Amino acid sequence: MTEDQSIDHVLFQLDQIVEECLSGNNRLGYFAYVYRRTTAEIANEIKLGNFEDNKRMEKFDVIFANLYLEAYKAFKNNKPVSKSWMFAFKNADQELTIIQHVLFGMNAHINLDLAIATAQTMDDEDIEDIESDFNKVNDILFQITNELQERLSRVSPLMFLLDYLGKNTDEKIIDFSMRKARGQAWNSANLLWSLGNDNQKAINQIDDLVLKLSQLIRSPKTILTRILLKLMGFFEKKNVRAVILGLSES
Repeated sequence: MTEDQSIDHVLFQLDQIVEECLSGNNRLGYFAYVYRRTTAEIANEIKLGNFEDNKRMEKFDVIFANLYLEAYKAFKNNKPVSKSWMFAFKNADQELTIIQHVLFGMNAHINLDLAIATAQTMDDEDIEDIESDFNKVNDILFQITNELQERLSRVSPLMFLLDYLGKNTDEKIIDFSMRKARGQAWNSANLLWSLGNDNQKAINQIDDLVLKLSQLIRSPKTILTRILLKLMGFFEKKNVRAVILGLSES
């Protein structure tokens, strides 16, 4: 594995994006920071040898990360990107809540990119061979999500309102359920893998569905949720650097 195919190089590129967003006060830095945190955790698990196939998992994680990195670079250079990533990037200048900006990225990356990366990694292999490690990655994503909600309370004092809205469960936070997203990503990965190289139409169809989820994240169906989000946003920190520093405090 060459240097530019390593997780360390991915972390370096994510650090660059975070710094770029800090300098430009760009809200895209919220997801970049969260994803950097997630990737570092996966890298640590690989170094500890906690996956069934650690070498394959590094390959998988690099493929997965590069889908985001390539989308970010393409957007910055006015090149085409998926509909779901375009929606996330274009909404960065909208005064939405911090969690909404994070969820735009998580939605595109988990519901679309995770499926693509899994299918690509297991090309010409049995996709079931990676299911156990795939589930372990999902467990890490889920743990980071729970950690994130706790850390968000430092910069978004009314985050507890979402817990109230979801009745302290993982379900339907802004119509976005991590449990359902994780299961759907595996189903989509199996579909794309079964289609082989002839899967672009299916990718586009998944992208359309993910876009609809992002639209729900931006504008939830219920009036109560929209009101609570407005209230949350009013009391949140607005400066990107202050938010990321708040999230990163130990």
